[in-house]
Amino acid sequence: MSEHNGAMMQYFHWYTPADGSLWKQLAEKAEQLAEAGITSLWLPPAYKGASGGHDVGYGVYDLFDLGEFDQKGSVRTKYGTRDEYLAAIKAVQKAGMRVYADVVFNHKLGADETEEFKAKPFNPQNRHEPIGEMQTIKAWTHFNFPGRNNKYSELKWHWWHFNAADYNALDDQTDAIYLFEGKTFDDSVDLSKGNFDYLMGCNLDINNPDVQKELFYWGEWYLETTGVDGFRFDATKHVKSDFFLHWLNHVRQHSSKKLFAVGEYWSGNSEALKHFLKVTDGNMMLFDVNLHYNFARAGKQGKNYNMQTIFDNTLVKDHPTLAVTLVSNHDTQPLQSLESVVESWFKPLAYALILLRKDGYPCIFAADYDGANYKDKGKDGNEYEIHMPSHKWMIDNFLKTRRDRAWGEQYDYFDHPNCVGWTRTGNEEHPGGMAVLLSNGEDGKKHMETGSPNTTYFDITEHINETIETNHEGWGEFRCKAGSVSVWVPK
Repeated sequence: MSEHNGAMMQYFHWYTPADGSLWKQLAEKAEQLAEAGITSLWLPPAYKGASGGHDVGYGVYDLFDLGEFDQKGSVRTKYGTRDEYLAAIKAVQKAGMRVYADVVFNHKLGADETEEFKAKPFNPQNRHEPIGEMQTIKAWTHFNFPGRNNKYSELKWHWWHFNAADYNALDDQTDAIYLFEGKTFDDSVDLSKGNFDYLMGCNLDINNPDVQKELFYWGEWYLETTGVDGFRFDATKHVKSDFFLHWLNHVRQHSSKKLFAVGEYWSGNSEALKHFLKVTDGNMMLFDVNLHYNFARAGKQGKNYNMQTIFDNTLVKDHPTLAVTLVSNHDTQPLQSLESVVESWFKPLAYALILLRKDGYPCIFAADYDGANYKDKGKDGNEYEIHMPSHKWMIDNFLKTRRDRAWGEQYDYFDHPNCVGWTRTGNEEHPGGMAVLLSNGEDGKKHMETGSPNTTYFDITEHINETIETNHEGWGEFRCKAGSVSVWVPK
């Protein structure tokens, strides 16, 4: 990451209240977030979804409606109006942070009319296996955006702009994915379920020239309209991987900015992620999914987890300059489809592991920062009440330490299954560095080298009140409490 010691925040979660206040709230909070040490914000999809003012943004209806037109039951999106969105972006950039827009190229939902055409049903669990003949189906594939009335774009979407859907109004009993006549599933996608081109809704046919032209044009329009500094691409494992490269090259030519890009390729298969990075030629970063899974396992297994393996199979270990490191996100939240929970006791340890080391571009999750309370149905159909506690105080301390102390050489001490640590030596502008120690078992202690002789260190987490002195060679015996992290910086 060119932005040394930068940190991103995902400024929303799945259950962010649907009261249209997020953009206004962000404009008010921008200064405060910048002062905390956050340098960029990933904002939720800002265009109209099929559920209107309640849509998180991933059920894309109209890419050109940023909360401006009366469509899908509301003018505003879940987060506010177009004007509020643009004002929030300006406030964030004025505070010195960058803005990353969430982009969904995979699917559309909430069509305005049905169309009849031919398609062949395939097994949803194996997209190589037909489960019927070519037949006439009736599907919701015609998007004419009546509320927008041709403003910004005149393209109306029809069935031939897509390659598949999972609903046939003439036969609502069959569980199938219908591959449209004359279409194929794309090859350059994830291989789960035989071929993971299809995810949901009307699946965009990325090979269709009209679709490509419209998405390229939309990219130019979006940049001119919003002035964002980069993109987070949703569901990249379901879209032809080289399309992102073509699209990025196109919009980068139309921008004076060095546009940032990160893809969400949600897979624990590290080979699949490496292949995607190869195809996109290092032009995009990826979220470090396996690092999240390691954190989730470590939290559940407690002292039985070997902390020496916490970076095994991770992007940050193999491709440190292309890894966006994270603890959790909106998809891993309790009651979400990809639910994968990092236990609350382990979150401070996990945030230390992404915020206080030299590799990776860390991403903080809003629900970990501010906390979150919500209700939803679980997979068993029962309703649950979820309380996610706030870790703001600790994360703020780590961010400040990242900015002021995470400099210079890094010495690793991953030499014990329960207690690991590292030091940063600092540099001329940031002398003294720091020492970090964490344990998933009993109280820990470790002899570590700081590069700063005869220096007094204190624990910013306030878990330990006594100070620690380094000897004349810069070594000290640093400590941490059981199941906890301590971060030692010069007094």
